[in-house]
Amino acid sequence: MSVSGEQQTMVTVNAVSKSYRRGNQPVPVLEGISFEIAKGEFLALMGPSGSGKSTLLNLIAGIDTVDSGSIVINGVDIATLDESELARWRASNVGFIFQFYNLIPVLTAYENVELPLLLTTLSRHERRRHVEAALDVVSLSDRKEHFPSQLSGGQQQRVAIARAIVTDPAILVADEPTGDLDRVSAGEILELMGRLNAEQGKTIIMVTHDPRAAEKAHIIRQLDKGLLNDVSA
Repeated sequence: MSVSGEQQTMVTVNAVSKSYRRGNQPVPVLEGISFEIAKGEFLALMGPSGSGKSTLLNLIAGIDTVDSGSIVINGVDIATLDESELARWRASNVGFIFQFYNLIPVLTAYENVELPLLLTTLSRHERRRHVEAALDVVSLSDRKEHFPSQLSGGQQQRVAIARAIVTDPAILVADEPTGDLDRVSAGEILELMGRLNAEQGKTIIMVTHDPRAAEKAHIIRQLDKGLLNDVSA
């Protein structure tokens, strides 16, 4: 998918650098990364451990902040936001899918999906409508009263995806979403993510080590030693 105009660009990463400190020694993680992601794109970030994939994902998601450069998402330069502004932006614009699901064990599937909506002004009736729609998308309406311990790994990840989409975010970020799943469950999750992209137009950015998972994306970008080395479509 090409980007032919500003209105079609969802994410612009411009000359982004990020370092961490090990004792008194700075450790560069990303060095002058620049690229764009089109609205409705499905992008896979690959590379060896320590290449900066998750760091880049966290910067785009507003979990971490850049040392230099800018990240513009839907016209908002998130590098200019303070901590409280960034938290509000993140809650409204980003859906998170993690490797280990991050579900609350004492809450049902329904209650886990509802969590992000509790920070909004939606009424209980409106929240119910959103939650039931999200659970229907991931084909788990019949499991909404089940606790995580009563669900398979694949079902738990589908609950996590429902939670990620329930606020209708601008982008979905997925960090190794199939890394804790068997091959069949992983295939089902990737199929679901593909449908979210194709049918609902969700912009998806996925970090993965798995070439089979990356094949589901439209574009694969390779990170190595903090540099963006290769782009394949």
